[in-house]
Amino acid sequence: MTIYDIAQEAGVSASTVSRVINKKKGVNKQNRILVESLLKKYNFEPNASARGLVQQSTKIIGILMSDIRTSHHAEGAYFMEQELKHYGYNCIIINSGFSDEAREESIRTLFSRRVEAIVLVGSTFQSENIKKAILEYLEGLPVIIENGYINLPNVYGVLADEQNGISDCVRLLHTKGRRRPAFINRGDTPSNNLKILGFRNALRELSGYETPPVIWLDTKEEEWQGSYDATLRLIRDYPDTDSIIYATDFLANAGVLALKDAGIRIPEQVAVIGVDNSTYAKISSPKLTTLDNKLEQLSITCADILVKVLRGEKVANKMMIFSDIVERETT
Repeated sequence: MTIYDIAQEAGVSASTVSRVINKKKGVNKQNRILVESLLKKYNFEPNASARGLVQQSTKIIGILMSDIRTSHHAEGAYFMEQELKHYGYNCIIINSGFSDEAREESIRTLFSRRVEAIVLVGSTFQSENIKKAILEYLEGLPVIIENGYINLPNVYGVLADEQNGISDCVRLLHTKGRRRPAFINRGDTPSNNLKILGFRNALRELSGYETPPVIWLDTKEEEWQGSYDATLRLIRDYPDTDSIIYATDFLANAGVLALKDAGIRIPEQVAVIGVDNSTYAKISSPKLTTLDNKLEQLSITCADILVKVLRGEKVANKMMIFSDIVERETT
C-alpha cells in the first residue's frame, strides 16, 4: 500500500494525502476524515512510505531527462550531479521518454523515492501536462527546469538566451556579406522555437533579405542522417544559400560533411553555425562556429538555486544566462 493507492481509493490527489499525513492545512474536512480512515484501515506507516515528514531529510535529488542519449542534456545532468555532490546530495537520474504518460509515471516514481527536489532537464518539460503533474504530485516540492520555465510557485527556471544569441549569429553572418541564410531544425520544442524566432527577428531587423528557408527534420528519421540529407536537399532546392544555422552542433556536424561531399567550400561558398559549443563543434573539420549557450554555467546555476531553495533562501523563480558566439573556421 502506497500513498498513491490511498489517494486513488479516496479519490483525491497524492499531495492531499501527503498534507493529511503531515497534518497540514488546505484539506477540506470530508477529505481529511476519509484519508485518515484509510490510513488507519491499512495501517499505513508514513515514516516508511510517505514522502516524508519534513524533518527526515533524504538528501536525494531526482533528475529527469526525456532522452539520456542526447549528449547535451546528459552533460548538463553530469554538471548538476557533480555540483550537488559538493553539498552532500545524491542524485537519481531517470530517462522518461517523451510521452505524457511516461513522464507522469517518472515523476510519480521520483516522488515515491522521497526525493527532496526534482530537476527537469530540457525545454520539452515546459508543457501543460508537466504543469498538471507538478500540481498533482509535487506541490510544495522544489522543481528546477534547465532551459525552461513553468509559472508555479515551487518551480524555478534557468534559461539560456538562445533567441537573442541566434539573432547575433544572423548579424555576424550579415557583417560577412551573407544575404541568403537558412535554418535547419529538428524537434518542435520551446528552445528550438525560440531559436527560429531569433533567426526571423534578426532578418526582419536587417534589410535586403528575402524570406529564408527554415527546414524541419523528420523526428522519426535518425538525427545525424536526417541533417545530412536535409542539407543536400537545401542546397539543391535553394542553390543561392550562402549560410546555414543549425539548431545544434550535432546537426551542423552532419551538415558540414554533406556540404563537403557535395563539393561546396566552407566558408567560402557556405558559412555554417551550430549551437551548444559542444565537442562536435571542436572535432568538426573545418572547426565549427557555434553559439555557446553556457551549458556548464546553466547546469551549475540550477544546482545552486536548488540548494538555496532547500535551505529556505529566497531566490528568483526565473533566471536567464546569456549566450556568446565562439567563432571558428566555418565562418
